Amino acid sequence: MIEVRPLSRIKRRGGIMLERLETEIFLTLAEELHFGRTAEVLGITTGRVSQLVKKLERRVGGMLFERNSRTVRLTPIGRQLADDLRPLVAAMEEALRRAADASRGVAGELRVAFLGEWTAPALLRAVGLFTARHPDCRVDVREVQLSNSRASLLDGSIDILLASYPFDGMARGPVLLREERVLAVAAGHPLAGERSVSVEALAQYPVVQYPDVTSAAFKRDRTPDRTPSGKPVPKGPVGGSFSEMLTLVAMGRGVLPVGEHSRQYYPRPDIAYVPLHDARPIERGLVWQAGNTTERVRAFVRAAADAVKPSPTASMLIEKGMVQKSKEPAAAGNRVCPPITD
Repeated sequence: MIEVRPLSRIKRRGGIMLERLETEIFLTLAEELHFGRTAEVLGITTGRVSQLVKKLERRVGGMLFERNSRTVRLTPIGRQLADDLRPLVAAMEEALRRAADASRGVAGELRVAFLGEWTAPALLRAVGLFTARHPDCRVDVREVQLSNSRASLLDGSIDILLASYPFDGMARGPVLLREERVLAVAAGHPLAGERSVSVEALAQYPVVQYPDVTSAAFKRDRTPDRTPSGKPVPKGPVGGSFSEMLTLVAMGRGVLPVGEHSRQYYPRPDIAYVPLHDARPIERGLVWQAGNTTERVRAFVRAAADAVKPSPTASMLIEKGMVQKSKEPAAAGNRVCPPITD
């Protein structure tokens, strides 16, 4: 069996043995499995492809490809090398992209999104101020749903999201919006006529649950397992979207704590919204992947904080190049946002 030496040990004249062209040729051929197409993709001759592959095989000490007049296939060693190299090359390309972002400043494109209709106006004010400050950066605004908000951040479909806190595993900026909580109940529910109720009332009725894709910390905040006094909260059915959850409420399948803006943005004759007089406000702000903290993202966080006229505390944090820490413990997966500095 031929062993592939770690790339960190494959050296020539004191340097790393693999050069950029060799890496590109190897990975392209591993994808195309055709010398002619590889040469066409890279804009070089087929002979050059063959020459560098043979050279690389000599340095590795084993065959990377099985080839004959009809087919080209990766050997087990070649497949291992390809699997090891792809993430390394992707990481280098990402590092170069970030360096280019830093050198260009705030330019290019930024994809921002909102979750919940009532947050859209605040986001659009932030977009307006950001665009005025940075006319060379194009902003694309999108709406996401409970079902795809996290996935959209993870797969890079969006760069930054205005959403409710807590939002596990993401960097976050200061609180931009707050709203009181109310309890959504069916129009004929026993609590529908009350002027206000306590959070303790959750122990008496099933609570409609958010979809599985939402984070654990968010669920604990919105649909807790226990009341403040420690009473267990019965779990109701799970809804696939916010509208579906409200429909379950209207059907009498359970109650649901929501923000007070639901009255305006989700008015329904079959639902009553009753104030929760002893509940903490819901907090919202910007979240993004910590590894995607580009200068564009930093500048947008600053613009959003200025556009929505945050509290004096948030303003002070922005000026000092700091952010608010999550109220959730570190074990819950929250991250402190990287510094927002000029």
